[in-house]
Amino acid sequence: MNQNTNTNTVFVQGVEAPHDYTGEIPEGFELIDLPPCKMLVFQGQPFEDSKFGEAIHELWEVMKSYKPEIYGFEWADEDGPGFQLAPMGYRGYIEARPVRLLNRKQI
Repeated sequence: MNQNTNTNTVFVQGVEAPHDYTGEIPEGFELIDLPPCKMLVFQGQPFEDSKFGEAIHELWEVMKSYKPEIYGFEWADEDGPGFQLAPMGYRGYIEARPVRLLNRKQI
């Protein structure tokens, strides 16, 4: 897992495997169970592959100013790790962060 210092979220990189997987695990990797949680997914605009760093930073700026409370949610980084998909210019940069539904009285 990695700590994203920009949003202070924990990231996980890996692949989904069956719960009963018993095959080989590459060195430096481990099997973990992640609890279910709601995720807010952000997707940036398509970009030139050579400019993936700029695309990531642009989306991070959007995420920093985003207020999930407007839509009845709050950030819930302790509920699970965030994730990102490999930066591919044709689809834009994609990153997700855990959220939790607010109590209706808090909205």
